[in-house]
Amino acid sequence: MSITGVAIGFVIGLVLGLLGGGGSILTVPALVYLLGQSPQAAVTTSLAVVGANSMMGVYFHRQYGTLNWRVAALFGGAGIGIAYVSASLSDHFSPTLLMSAFAGLMLFIGGVMILMPQPQQEENPALHTWVMILSGAVVGLLTGLLGVGGGFLIVPALVILVGLPIQQAVGTSLIVIAMNSLAGFLGHLSGATIDFSLLVLFTVAGLAGTFAGATLAQHIPPRYLRQGFALFVMGLACFLLYDNLPGLL
Repeated sequence: MSITGVAIGFVIGLVLGLLGGGGSILTVPALVYLLGQSPQAAVTTSLAVVGANSMMGVYFHRQYGTLNWRVAALFGGAGIGIAYVSASLSDHFSPTLLMSAFAGLMLFIGGVMILMPQPQQEENPALHTWVMILSGAVVGLLTGLLGVGGGFLIVPALVILVGLPIQQAVGTSLIVIAMNSLAGFLGHLSGATIDFSLLVLFTVAGLAGTFAGATLAQHIPPRYLRQGFALFVMGLACFLLYDNLPGLL
């Protein structure tokens, strides 16, 4: 189990550092299906692991100058409150329907990222601020409603709507993910049963993977990094549709 935990933790950190997303959507299934944790414990552990790895990823990306703190503050700040409020709305929809809708959204986002040219930075600072706030609010709404999201929504929004270069979007998304993960972890902490030895193992292995991913991201041409992110998102979307669509038919 320790070898499996190290391998999984490293891969999760690698994906986070390289793509700025994918932590939670990989961690929870790995903890449940491969390491036998309950879904509740897996969610809490995932938030701690992803949050710690994201904070370390922020440190690594800071060394490369790929962070935009203003965008992170406006985008993340607008989304946190909306996500908290919209989380209660998810009780009115079936989980299968929500995950199928999320998969469809991921396919659409992946296609847009592949086909759409890199947008230019907005010249009007006031308009740029409102774009960031509205984008963050929309992502927060979807994150709270669907219960997942993270970098899979944040990175495309920062690239397509805000106009950040892909490397800067990856680094900046890690700040927002760290904020959201900390808030979520504190919210799940009461009454949660946490395997701290597994948590430490996952986190340490993940930090090594995050360092490798953040370093690798600086040596991949932006076009390939963006296309790789899009294909990764679309691949996971296909898996989610395969897993959930039969329940709707």
